[in-house]
Amino acid sequence: MDDVTVPNVVDAQVADDSELAIEGALRPSSLGEFIGQHKVRGQLQLLLDAARMQQRPADHILLAGPPGLGKTTLAMIVAHESGRTLRLSSGPAIQHAGDLAALLSSLVPGEVLFIDEIHRMARSAEEMLYLAMEDFRIDIMVGKGAGATSIPLDLAPFTLVGATTRSGLLPNPLRDRFGFTAHLEFYDAEELEAVVARSADRLEVFLPPAARAEIARRSRGTPRIANRLLRRVRDYLVVHGRGEEAAVADVSAALDLYDVDAIGLDRLDRAVLEAVVRRFRGGPVGLNTLAVTVGEEAETIESVVEPYLVRIGFMGRTPRGRIATPEAYTHLGVPHAEAALRFDDL
Repeated sequence: MDDVTVPNVVDAQVADDSELAIEGALRPSSLGEFIGQHKVRGQLQLLLDAARMQQRPADHILLAGPPGLGKTTLAMIVAHESGRTLRLSSGPAIQHAGDLAALLSSLVPGEVLFIDEIHRMARSAEEMLYLAMEDFRIDIMVGKGAGATSIPLDLAPFTLVGATTRSGLLPNPLRDRFGFTAHLEFYDAEELEAVVARSADRLEVFLPPAARAEIARRSRGTPRIANRLLRRVRDYLVVHGRGEEAAVADVSAALDLYDVDAIGLDRLDRAVLEAVVRRFRGGPVGLNTLAVTVGEEAETIESVVEPYLVRIGFMGRTPRGRIATPEAYTHLGVPHAEAALRFDDL
């Protein structure tokens, strides 16, 4: 009978705990440790200090901005600096008013409730949240039809921290009930290098300044991506026996292996650009047609790929569809004299 290797459950659990510990170590625990977003940090610090001095829960906070800029981390910091516990949930998980009622009624006084992707909550739950945020009370309907009765339920005072990548989808009555709305911006190269330096120190990877700059340049202005790329560089160093010190060549080799080019474009980004430039001669091309061409969902292209390509000036949006700019032609190494003329005419 052949020998059968049984996975070591204890070792797997230790590995999982180690990864969780690393993930936690990469997250700043205070506003002083948080890198970037200087204006937002100052605003939050004032809000939290005022609440502490007045011995009351902080006002409700809405964190708006693209994914990966630190909204969840800031929510954790709000709870930590307030000396309160943090309750986490998400908009997609709250699909009925009853889901929200159960969550709110279980809060203890002063607790911080974080709802990620708050714009994806069910409409009935959003309407219940209006009264909860303003008066710390909800009305629960008992029965149906003409015999239905509304029973008021008082809630413990709490601080709601909502996070959204699409603040425009929030109804005005909900958005207006937040005492403070923070708009997070993409990071510049210097800030990302500081993020990479801090994370590398916690991962015990030595990166010279040029190597940090190389990772920052490919991180699309996003700390989450910078940390992810750093971990892939760490894996590369381990597998290729480089020890704990990375040279620029190691960083480039590791990220090239994962199809992340010199300005942060990945395989799907380049597939979209190649389709617009080569298949449709620079556009314009409709979103659905483009999605079919590259074999991806239209929503993924619109929410994940397109924003970065537009931000760096490689793609434009017109009433007739998406177009590639001359800069996109240059990046792909395609002659763009004709493209410049086509772009100016649109």
